[in-house]
Amino acid sequence: MENFVFEPPLTEGVIVKRKSQFTIIVNKDGKDYSCHCPTTGRVGNLDLANLPCLMSASKDPERKTPFTVEAVSLSLPQDENKSWIGINQNAANRYVEHFLKNGGFADIVGKDKTVLREKTLGDSKFDFLVDNVYLEVKTPLQTLQVEYPPHVKVKKSTPFSSTGRFMKHMAQLGESLQERQRAILLTCFIYDNPGFKVSEPSTNYQQVQNTVRTSINKGVELCRQTSN
Repeated sequence: MENFVFEPPLTEGVIVKRKSQFTIIVNKDGKDYSCHCPTTGRVGNLDLANLPCLMSASKDPERKTPFTVEAVSLSLPQDENKSWIGINQNAANRYVEHFLKNGGFADIVGKDKTVLREKTLGDSKFDFLVDNVYLEVKTPLQTLQVEYPPHVKVKKSTPFSSTGRFMKHMAQLGESLQERQRAILLTCFIYDNPGFKVSEPSTNYQQVQNTVRTSINKGVELCRQTSN
């Protein structure tokens, strides 16, 4: 399977602080840069300050933020062999599309299939249509499925409650399936995930669980994929 390659290659820095919902200040080679933050929500309950990060360079010389923070690490900045947690939810579909076209999901959708982006089913638009399989990609970052080392600082967080869009999507997906069609909800973790578990239920956990169960009974499949 062909790897996804960043061009130009990613560069490493250390986060100074998360300035806003869309901006992270990163120190690279002794200079502070205002970088784009590709996820508007929280990254677990992490305090991002002083964490190593990987950045991609913008190809637009006029952009106000010359870099995008693609990943953070819970390792120390001086550690040679770091593990990384991808935080670019906007890029997840690019990764999935790459691997769909290079046989990375053959056990789920088969090989050598036609891959189309953003196709409509019923009242909803889904990320991919692979022959007769609708594929919706979710990249959760509200809770991280990793252990935090002692030096990592955390912030006090409140339970996640913004689940309305997800439940609507799941319900419509189950209702819209026709004969010979399949639908898959692909949960994509852009890091080495030791195993999914619900450690911090949302405030609407029971309603979400009921919606998911109903959709599964109507033919929706759930899959998990880890990329590191």
